[in-house]
Amino acid sequence: MMSGSTSADSYPSPMRPLRYSINITIDGCVDHTAVTPTEAMHRHSAQLLADADALLFGRVIYEMMEAGWREVARNDEMPDGRPEWMVPFAHVIDRAPKYVVSDSLTSVDWNAELIRRDDLESTVRELKAQPGNGLATGGVTLPLALAELDLIDSYEFIVHPRIVGHGPRIFEGISQHVDLRLVERSELDTDIVVLRYEPVR
Repeated sequence: MMSGSTSADSYPSPMRPLRYSINITIDGCVDHTAVTPTEAMHRHSAQLLADADALLFGRVIYEMMEAGWREVARNDEMPDGRPEWMVPFAHVIDRAPKYVVSDSLTSVDWNAELIRRDDLESTVRELKAQPGNGLATGGVTLPLALAELDLIDSYEFIVHPRIVGHGPRIFEGISQHVDLRLVERSELDTDIVVLRYEPVR
């Protein structure tokens, strides 16, 4: 078992791995408003995105990220009194190439390309076959589809010491179980634990 910080060198592979990362409470809630952001958490997430060659989002996450970070990167400052240590994350996600999986959107910009759901498996396999450091994804709905297709190579859970008593929760309704092995454990701040797993194939 390895420990320590995440880097692109931690993922040796003949093809680009697809890495999934999400913040989660002790009782399994992945609502982004259910956890309190910290500077260490933002640094960690920014590094994950910076290590990726491109980001793979569903429509909801893409629109949420665009609304939350695009103008921050353009203006180089946080609105509404939010801490300035969030700005570097905005710059990383702003400049990252993005693929957006959606049948309802007719177009995207913000360094983005559209993928239709019928083309999801073939397109992601093509992206993974290209040389590079890897791809990053997050959210709830799209990762369920990716897990069903056995396309996720790394599952990272940033576990927050909070019980909230509600969802949403990840991978609900998956058609078959996915066995994982723990490959890395590290800590952010005092009580936030980062657990990274790889599927047993």
